[in-house]
Amino acid sequence: MNLHGLSLDLTGWFQVAWSADLAPGQVLALHYFGRDLVAYRSRDGAVRVHDRHCRHLGASLAHGGTVVDAGIQCPFHGWVWGPDGRNVSIPYQERPNRARRLGTWPVSERNEAIYVWHDAAGRAPYWDVPDALAFVQHAAAQQFHPLSPEARAHYRDLRVHPQMVAENAVDPHHFRFVHRTPISPVVLEEHVDGPIWQARVGFGKGWANHPRDGAGKLRTDSLNTLEIIWAGLGVSANIEHTADGMRGIAINTTPVDDGKTEIFASYWISRRDGDEQDGSYQRRLDDARRALPDDINIWHHQIFLDPPALATEEGRGFRRMRRWARQFYPQPGVDNSPSKTA
Repeated sequence: MNLHGLSLDLTGWFQVAWSADLAPGQVLALHYFGRDLVAYRSRDGAVRVHDRHCRHLGASLAHGGTVVDAGIQCPFHGWVWGPDGRNVSIPYQERPNRARRLGTWPVSERNEAIYVWHDAAGRAPYWDVPDALAFVQHAAAQQFHPLSPEARAHYRDLRVHPQMVAENAVDPHHFRFVHRTPISPVVLEEHVDGPIWQARVGFGKGWANHPRDGAGKLRTDSLNTLEIIWAGLGVSANIEHTADGMRGIAINTTPVDDGKTEIFASYWISRRDGDEQDGSYQRRLDDARRALPDDINIWHHQIFLDPPALATEEGRGFRRMRRWARQFYPQPGVDNSPSKTA
């Protein structure tokens, strides 16, 4: 199975920008899913994403297009396209063209990021983008620094299929060799709910040797744990609780063209009094950013083996993850409606 040839057909939410990339009235050229797109922030603050080219004579709305009260105006002849993609104005004609419509993409703005919904079958979104800093209780109670420019990393021109990134959630042993941890972490819990995959991982000998309390129940404390959530194959969030505080990390892979992807990484560091003045915020941010380039170096040169040659203890996790991932690909002859996959 060649995953690179299938990435453009994936169903899900995918990041295409950060919120800070679009000021009110600003227009942005995008290219994802093999399509030329245009994004703009309307005067009421909402983000819209459309197919890029005007349906009149094909001019690019991303190059000279302007935001007006009714939508986005083409730089060529001034035709205005509304938020729903319909033509609402032709300056030199009394009535708009009701027969043509600009392709319109569902948008979610959350986690200081902009996501679009992609589905080859044209279905509407049937799950939400999770809150990256509130999907676990111990993180929801924290205050985090906002995403400064240095807390965002954009990796372009990659050959990294989104599924390869998601499979890290069931691959604790790579930590020893890629990230140089003394021992492999322990996968403590996994929960699957339709398009949502959630896991908790424990680091260090304390979790490896004593994952349960005196009553035999799985410990609920969070120090030295990593909480992971995947919402489809395009959106993830991690909450790591270390002795140095908490950090939230979103690693989102977005298809660009066949065999080509980009990764958006966002880093939130928990607030501590004076941490910007004494340099500890920057030190903790640098530490949070250190691991991903090592992962990307592996993923970028990796091929997808199906089936892989797995060690015995790896088998259950990888097989379960791959069964879960199938719902995000078109299934010929199979009802792939939300009622079957959610």
